[in-house]
Amino acid sequence: MTAVLYRVRQGLRALFAFTTPVDYALVSEFLSPALMTHFRAMRHSEQLHSLRVLRALLAAGAVPHALAVAALLHDVGKSRYPLSLWQRTLPVLVKRLSRRLLERLNGGNGASRWRRGFVVYVHHPAWSADIIAENGGDPDAVWLAAHHADDPANWRDHPLYDQLCRLQAADDTE
Repeated sequence: MTAVLYRVRQGLRALFAFTTPVDYALVSEFLSPALMTHFRAMRHSEQLHSLRVLRALLAAGAVPHALAVAALLHDVGKSRYPLSLWQRTLPVLVKRLSRRLLERLNGGNGASRWRRGFVVYVHHPAWSADIIAENGGDPDAVWLAAHHADDPANWRDHPLYDQLCRLQAADDTE
């Protein structure tokens, strides 16, 4: 699927997310009560996205617990700052045009309304990892969340490389 079609599909899912209930029973099989609190703080559409990522992993075979936690919480850092649709979309478009420009625009703490989307886009993996770690999450889940947006080639020799690739593949299709 092309990147444009993927983004259109993703946007339509977010637009109509309110019509789909979240399967909290499935989520609670993998998250502690403390982590569940953070999952519930995510936007409804992001909760559904995370569940689709988990289900894609489960459909492909056995899923280590840490990978399941990372699937559910890889985007939880985005809950740090609420974003409008344009704030979620603009960084994706800018990244396609120029990674250097994306890096320049993500500076700051997210307080600036026009830069907030860039800050969240770039820093949410680290924030997600922090939330998981601060709430007793498995160190492997922390690492997977922290690196879910990285180029996997940078981690070829890491023991969690295969799990990172699985997470990214599921995240990229869901």
